[in-house]
Formats: sequence, structure tokens, C-alpha cells
Amino acid sequence: MPTPFSEYVLYCDNHLLVVCKPAGMPSQRDRTGDPDLLTAGKGYLKEKFDKPGRVFLGLAHRLDRPASGVMVLARTSKAASRLGRQFLDRDVEKQYVALVEGSVVGQGTTEAGYLKKSERGVVAASRGEEGAQYAELDWEKVKETARGTIVNVRLKTGRKHQIRHQLARIGHPIVGDMRYGATREFDGRNLALHCYLLTIDHPTLGHAMSWQALPPLSWGSEREDFREWVDRGANPGEWGGM
Repeated sequence: MPTPFSEYVLYCDNHLLVVCKPAGMPSQRDRTGDPDLLTAGKGYLKEKFDKPGRVFLGLAHRLDRPASGVMVLARTSKAASRLGRQFLDRDVEKQYVALVEGSVVGQGTTEAGYLKKSERGVVAASRGEEGAQYAELDWEKVKETARGTIVNVRLKTGRKHQIRHQLARIGHPIVGDMRYGATREFDGRNLALHCYLLTIDHPTLGHAMSWQALPPLSWGSEREDFREWVDRGANPGEWGGM
């Protein structure tokens, strides 16, 4: 039986809808025609608020289909414009947890470089090369497990497949990411990659708001390992999501 969309909802007001996207669901309609987050969100709002006619809901950002995590959607055109500017100007905070292959050595390393899109996915590029975009992230080792290493990732730029490419480039592809060199699957065709924390400035209230959600239950013991690591540090708030 499909999961009710209401179980994905972390927050809702007149301007925002914040959800925890499940792995395997596209952020918006794609060529497969499979159920997508944007369409499902519109249906949820239409039913919840008994709205006649069409419902406005806009994407401010996206998560890759096989990944999961916190996403914010705009319920008004004003919110969509202001959120879009925040993401464009990198005035948001996004933190991810990933389970990667191998034993990771190092803490708090910054990975920076240039990426560009190609027929093979995202590849490394040189500064000044056509289509090249600067990409930067910080990562920190959380814990080694029987399946690999849990790492915390703070995204500084939001390039397509950035985390997937940059972790694979240092020899530690995300578990399940066969496109970028992983050797084993994870939860079917999904990835062990989850956006667990998102902080934005509310588009009309003006103050910062944060939401966090644990990885899916499919993560098994690594889910609790990560929860314990966060709770030992600066816990940003109550856990949401499934």
C-alpha cells in the first residue's frame, strides 16, 4: 500500500511546504511517468485545504531521484522567487549523510574543483573550460561500519551529481551508485545518500528556519549510528521524516 503523502510532510504554512522526499521518487515528472514529488504535493494541498481548481506549488531545488531527504517547495510565486534567489546565492545550508564504500581516512576535508555535464554523467573539468562549474563541499568521517563508512557532507555549491562525483573521485563512491563506480547495490536502485538538514530564511517572515529528517529505515543500523553521532554533537532540533 502506498505511503500517504502526509507522512512525508515536515512543515506547511501559507508560503512553504517542507517534505522528506523518499528515495526512488523523482522531484518532478520525468520521462518514466512515475509518481513524482511535485505532483503528489499538489494533490496533498488540494485535498488538505479543499482547494478548487489548480494548486500552485514550485520547486526551489531538487534531489536526485535515487536519493532521499529534506526539500522545500514554494506555495506562492513570491515564495518561489525569494527561495530561488537564496539557492542561487548559496544563502542556504544543506547537510547530507552518505554511506560510502571503503575505509575513509581523514576528517573535515574540503573537496573543490570544476565539474561539467557529459553524456556519461558529470565529469571533472578545468577552470575556463566550456560548461565548467566550480564545485565545493566539506566532508567529515562519522563511523566505519560493516558496509563502508558513514560521512557527513556539507554542500557549499549545488551542482548536479556533485556529491556523487566528488566522493567517487577520492575513491569512495556512494553505496548503490553504480554510475560513479560503486560495486554493490543499495535498496534496489537507490543510493545511500540523504539530505538530513536544510536551513533557509523564510521568504516572508525573514528569520531562519531549519528542518531535519533521519535517513530511511532501509539504512538499517547505519541510521541509528548517524542519529547517535548527531545527538552527541550540536543537535539542530527534533528529528522528522520516516
